[in-house]
Amino acid sequence: MALTPTDVKESPSLADSLVIRQLNTMDYSQVWHAMKRFTDNRDETIADELWLVEHPAVFTQGQAGKAEHLLVPGDIEVVKVDRGGQVTYHGPGQQVIYFMINLRRKKIGVRQLVTLIENSIVAALADYNITAYAKADAPGVYVDEKKVASLGLRVRKGCSFHGLAINVNMDLSPFLRINPCGYAGLEMVQTADLKGPQDTASASTALVKHLITLLDATDVSYQSGLPNEIDAHHE
Repeated sequence: MALTPTDVKESPSLADSLVIRQLNTMDYSQVWHAMKRFTDNRDETIADELWLVEHPAVFTQGQAGKAEHLLVPGDIEVVKVDRGGQVTYHGPGQQVIYFMINLRRKKIGVRQLVTLIENSIVAALADYNITAYAKADAPGVYVDEKKVASLGLRVRKGCSFHGLAINVNMDLSPFLRINPCGYAGLEMVQTADLKGPQDTASASTALVKHLITLLDATDVSYQSGLPNEIDAHHE
């Protein structure tokens, strides 16, 4: 008996697919180069991914980054990168999420993605009764004028990489060695001190829940480690 078109179930569209990839703790430069390779090598058959990671202590300076915002970097490595934004700090106890999103396929622009990321952070913190908000003139998320999360993106071939960093339960003192995101005197805060998530696992769970919803992802899978083809070619 021949199948009619109504008998055939359509497979989920790749626009609805999302891979949540847990990298645990990994060197910043290793992940950065993997992101670039992933973006350069992906095509329309590759699903979007979110990469969850913590980095050992590192300062990263965006494309527009000015050297004067690096006040006293000291013994912490400074990496000049290809994302937007100025200088920021990554370290243990901070949850970083990288957004490997095909914007053309999702039919969204980079400004919409920035807003989506900010909204996910605000919603995740609202689950803990924390009132957070974004600012039109200063990307990121704030609580009582203190910055709890930073973000910076790069788009290549219609696809995004880089992403967000939310301070969870970490040593905030390295932020005093820089002008965070180019703002002198900007005070940083972390969720553990706001009666929010006390560890990165809790923070990532709260964020991913909202990101899945906001990205309209209905076909979600979970993996660990860098994609095999990328990891195999790591220099």
